[in-house]
Amino acid sequence: MSDQSKTKRYRIGYALSPKKIKTFILPSFFNHASQRGVDLIPIDPEKPLIEQGPYDCVVHKLYDPDWNHQLQQFSAQNPNVPVIDSPEPISKIHDRVSMLEVVTRLNADLEDNKVEAPKQILVSDSETLWNAMETMELGFPVIAKPLEANGSANSHQLCLVFDEEGLRSLPTPIVLQGFVNHGGVVFKVYVVGSHARCVKRKSLPDFTEETIKMKSLKGCLSFSQISNMNSINYNENNDGFGGELDLERVVMPSESFVSKVAEAMRKELGLNLINFDMIRDAKDGNRYLVIDINYFPGYAKMPSFESVLTDFLLSVVEK
Repeated sequence: MSDQSKTKRYRIGYALSPKKIKTFILPSFFNHASQRGVDLIPIDPEKPLIEQGPYDCVVHKLYDPDWNHQLQQFSAQNPNVPVIDSPEPISKIHDRVSMLEVVTRLNADLEDNKVEAPKQILVSDSETLWNAMETMELGFPVIAKPLEANGSANSHQLCLVFDEEGLRSLPTPIVLQGFVNHGGVVFKVYVVGSHARCVKRKSLPDFTEETIKMKSLKGCLSFSQISNMNSINYNENNDGFGGELDLERVVMPSESFVSKVAEAMRKELGLNLINFDMIRDAKDGNRYLVIDINYFPGYAKMPSFESVLTDFLLSVVEK
């Protein structure tokens, strides 16, 4: 690297909600980026974007039509300034139906593993809920998710349905997704450009017919209600744990496998800043299911996010 490039500073404009700014533009990230020649500059979404700047790159997580129009105008006048990321591919993962269609198109050598999307169906009205379950061969329990996945409070209202009564209580439209026992563990994969980092987190426990009967589980329970329940055992046959889940003993998917899935996902989606949740089938250790995809997730939860994000931004502006 030349001395000139070492001294050059890059202006990265960011357009984020106040809540996102608090969780993303942390002092540790701001200072680390600054030390490496990257200045993080706030964009005022209330003012025309083309009147602000100059910027070497624009990073955003705003979704209203006016902002999208501003981005189009800005890109037309500044074709050499990269925008992370384009609104059109982002919109595809705001819909829980189109979101997982990408999984069926992944093109990657996944060694001995396979990656799939769980069975799911969009139900538009309450009259067809039960017929939809039968059509898709979905049994109880089944996961119910709002159609929109745009980060709003409503989009996080997920629940597990245990019987027909619970099914009838659901508002529509609703997405019904098959529940797969997965040892109570979810693998959260954070993707930043070509970098991928996988972490493991506690998830919903496994459910058998015996467990459901023993716990008298009926109707519809939110994920938070289930998480707060006491004494639900995790699958004893998955990695040898039972009772309270010991995350330390859970075997992670290999780094090469995670990297291949992440790269295929990034290319197919056309997005650089994503997170996807992946579970491992408790009955088949080589079968993974992608159950959710998010745009521009909470990167502060990812180890060393400051250096990873700075590396990515430098790679974008130095191309």
